[in-house]
Amino acid sequence: MNRKMEHRITQIEDHSIGQELGIEPGDILISVNGEEVEDVFDYRYLTQSEELVLLIRKPDGEEWELEIEKDLYEDLGIEFESGLMSDMRSCSNRCIFCFIDQMPKGMRDTLYFKDDDSRLSFLQGNYITLTNMKPRDVERIIRYRLEPMNISVHTTDPELRIRMLRNRHAGEVLSYLDDFYRAGLRMNMQIVLCKGVNDGEALKKTLEDLYRYVPVLESVSIVPVGLTKHREGLPVLVQPGADDAREVIRLTESWQKKAYDEYGLHFVHASDEFYITAGIPFPDEETYDGYLQLENGVGMSRLFLNEAEEEMEEAARNYLRHRISFASGLLPFPMLRDISARLAARTGYPEDNLLYAVRNDFFGELITVSGLVTGQDLIRQLSGRDLGDLLLLPNCMFRSGEEVFLDDVSRKDVEQALGVPVMIMKNDARTFMHALSGRLSEEDIDLRHGTYEPGPFREPGTERGVE
Repeated sequence: MNRKMEHRITQIEDHSIGQELGIEPGDILISVNGEEVEDVFDYRYLTQSEELVLLIRKPDGEEWELEIEKDLYEDLGIEFESGLMSDMRSCSNRCIFCFIDQMPKGMRDTLYFKDDDSRLSFLQGNYITLTNMKPRDVERIIRYRLEPMNISVHTTDPELRIRMLRNRHAGEVLSYLDDFYRAGLRMNMQIVLCKGVNDGEALKKTLEDLYRYVPVLESVSIVPVGLTKHREGLPVLVQPGADDAREVIRLTESWQKKAYDEYGLHFVHASDEFYITAGIPFPDEETYDGYLQLENGVGMSRLFLNEAEEEMEEAARNYLRHRISFASGLLPFPMLRDISARLAARTGYPEDNLLYAVRNDFFGELITVSGLVTGQDLIRQLSGRDLGDLLLLPNCMFRSGEEVFLDDVSRKDVEQALGVPVMIMKNDARTFMHALSGRLSEEDIDLRHGTYEPGPFREPGTERGVE
């Protein structure tokens, strides 16, 4: 038996089938119904039936064959040392636009890992290029109905795709799209737009080719390439400008009308950054078809604006005077400033909230999103500024579940450097409006790092804590 097909058990849920059978952490799963388990999808598929047989090896080498009768789809309560039950597949491409290749040296190792794993497309919504997949992987995806598949397509021109991904297989694997389509497997796709590479006529041809997959293909997002200042030895790329953004929006809107007339969905969406760059208002909520690509920055601003509007009346009616500050990246700052100004106009207290846009010196000024703001940039740019009684930062700036920025500066480091309490808040409009109106709750902030209650209002210019 290949040891790669054996899986160490790390945890058993209380009162589960696994616990009742005497399975314990440290045991090894060898097979289910006589079949080896390659990964989590084999395991889920093989264990969903009402009758099954597990082969388990105990730490002393004794093997147990366990016959199980259970309800259909009932979980066994077994967890393994790897969520995928196999190694994560790394990316085999050298994409000309890869953000990881543009990272500065000396950061933590995990930031340099490139995943391109089809299983994570289903489990976590990651976008994959298909280049490290074989026909057998496609067959398993279709067999297990792992949908929707999220695919980084970038272009449908095989030769251009080879040049962009710098992988000789990048063109031929586009045939997998036909396999998914014939199987009726729902798909979402993204195009990272590089000026002078896959824009213009190439983009028009890509959208024309992809349209034949609608409605199995539910959405396509077009996002501008992200360029840091750390591109030594990489191909020269240029950020799309205002005219480029307007052309992308024009093309997008023409395809949206066609798709909506024929299928009742809008098919392709330009990311929020294109609208901001072009100076064009965001589309109405209905255009986003239920916000299928929020993680790609598609519709995030429209959703935020709509939710802020819903909260505006209550925020103004129940306003509590307070002095707190907020920091964001350059991209969302104008929107946040306008929302704050509208609330200030409603309440008559324009000096209460302090908003700051943080320029990204760490990655370069072309990187404008809040999620890539670093601790050292916050410290440098906010030192000596009026930060009120509390600085609030959105959780997108931090590693998931932790209090560390991308540059390994911690929330506590920022707090000590700036001399003001720093709290992490949810990155949504409801929380933002609660904060603007002085009504933060336990649901809005991460209370692992303390609590906050608005104190008596201080006039601007007075010392902190003095009424």
